[in-house]
Amino acid sequence: MLEEDVRPVAPGGARDRHNGVVHAAAVRFELFVPESHSLKAKRAVLRPIVEGLRHRFRISVAEVDHQDTWQRAAIAVAVVAESDGHLREILTNIERHVANAADVELLDVETAWLDPDPLPLGGE
Repeated sequence: MLEEDVRPVAPGGARDRHNGVVHAAAVRFELFVPESHSLKAKRAVLRPIVEGLRHRFRISVAEVDHQDTWQRAAIAVAVVAESDGHLREILTNIERHVANAADVELLDVETAWLDPDPLPLGGE
């Protein structure tokens, strides 16, 4: 069971700064890998994209669909930022990174936004 944090925070402190608002999104990228003729070849194309996203943007990334299909792939990312503007900027840069990746065509992008309402500290 989670206990509520009741420690006092000075005005302007970390808990007060953004009024408890979490800015987060998950994005799914549908990809076509036209030159792939095996799962090994597809993964060789995806690996630099996934690792590049992880290292450049410090985000969670995973291959989420079409694992057994040679020329299709779906990767998803999860991003949390301190403001809506910064979140949108990061997502734009991530999409540009994927769209410009070698040997893949970006077919579709689907974004799911976390509701930006303030979250209660107790998780209730």
